[in-house]
Amino acid sequence: MNDNTLQPKSFGERLREGIASFGLPRLIIAAFLLLLFIAAPFVGANFLTQISNVVNRFSWNAILVLAMVPMIHSGCGLNFGLPLGIISGLLGGTISIELGFTGAMSFVMAVVIATPFAIVLGAGYGWLLNKIKGGEMMIATYVGFSSVSFMCMMWLLLPYHSPTMVWGFAGKGLRTTISLEGFYDKVLANFLPINIGNLSIPTGTLLFFAVLAFAMWAFLHTKTGTAMTAVGSNPTFAKAAGVNVDKMRLLSVVLSTWLAAVGILVYEQGFGFIQLYMAPFYMALPAVSAILIGGASVNKASIANVIIGTFLFQGIVTMTPTVMNSMIHMDMSEVIRVIASQGMILYALTRKTEGGKK
Repeated sequence: MNDNTLQPKSFGERLREGIASFGLPRLIIAAFLLLLFIAAPFVGANFLTQISNVVNRFSWNAILVLAMVPMIHSGCGLNFGLPLGIISGLLGGTISIELGFTGAMSFVMAVVIATPFAIVLGAGYGWLLNKIKGGEMMIATYVGFSSVSFMCMMWLLLPYHSPTMVWGFAGKGLRTTISLEGFYDKVLANFLPINIGNLSIPTGTLLFFAVLAFAMWAFLHTKTGTAMTAVGSNPTFAKAAGVNVDKMRLLSVVLSTWLAAVGILVYEQGFGFIQLYMAPFYMALPAVSAILIGGASVNKASIANVIIGTFLFQGIVTMTPTVMNSMIHMDMSEVIRVIASQGMILYALTRKTEGGKK
C-alpha cells in the first residue's frame, strides 16, 4: 500500500477543500458582509442596531425562502410562481380583518383562512406544472406575474367593507397599503423578545421559522419526503419503484404554495402593513436568489441553504445602504439597496450548480 495514502492532509489542502465545499462566491459575499459589520461603527452606524435590523429582516423573509425547498426536491425547479402563495396569504389576512378578528387571533385566523386558498391554487398550479414537465420555471414566471395582475382587479371588485381597509371616498375597493395596528402587527415579534440596549431580537418570529424548518426537515426524512426527493433526483427510477411521480410533484407544489402563504403573513406582521396590488409582483426573485446564494441548485436544497442564503442576502441588502449613506453623507439608501439586491439577484440567477462550481 502506498504510504502517501496514510498521510494526513495539509492545512492548505483542507483549506482549499473547505472553500470549494462552501463555494468561493458565497465566501466572498460573507466576507463582504463581515466587512460591512466591521465598518459600521467607524462610519457612525450603531453596531447592535445593524445586527437587529439584519436579524429582523431575516425573520421576515426566511419562510418565503423555505417555500422553495419542496419544489426543488421534487424536481419542479425554483418556484417563480411564489406570488400564488403570497396572494393566498393576502386573502387570508384581509378576510381575517374583514371578519373582525383582532390581535393574535387575527394572525391565527389569517393562516387558517389562507390554507384552503393555498391548497386550491397550489393544486391548480401543480396540475399545470405536471402538464409541461421540463419548462416549469418559465411557465411559473408567467403564472406568478399574471396572477398578480388579475388580483389587481379583484382587490377593487371583491366585496370588502371594513373601514380600515377600503378606500374612504368610495367605501369599496381595498387600499394599496393597510395598517395592521390593532390586528396582527408584531404578533410573533413581540413574543418573548430579547431587548438589550439597541439589540432587539424577535424571538417569536425566529421560533416560528425554526418550527416550520424542523417540520420541513422531518417531512423530507419520511417515506413520502424520500419519495419526493427520489422523483426530483431520478423520476424514471422513482416511477419504476412504484412512486406516483405526478402526485409527488403536486404535493410539493401545494406545500410550497402554503408555505408562501404563511411566509407573507409572517412578513406582514414584522413589517406592520399589508401591501396589495403590484407589491407581490417581484417577491419571488429575492426568495429564489437567497436560496441559490445559500448553496442550493435547481434540484437540491437543504434547510442550511435557506438559513445561510437568507442571512447573506438580507444582510447585504440591509447593511450596504446604511454603511454607504454614512460614508458619503447622502441619502441614497433606496438607490444603493436596489443596486445591491438586483446585483445579487443577477448573480444568483446566473449560477449553474451548488456551492460556487460552474
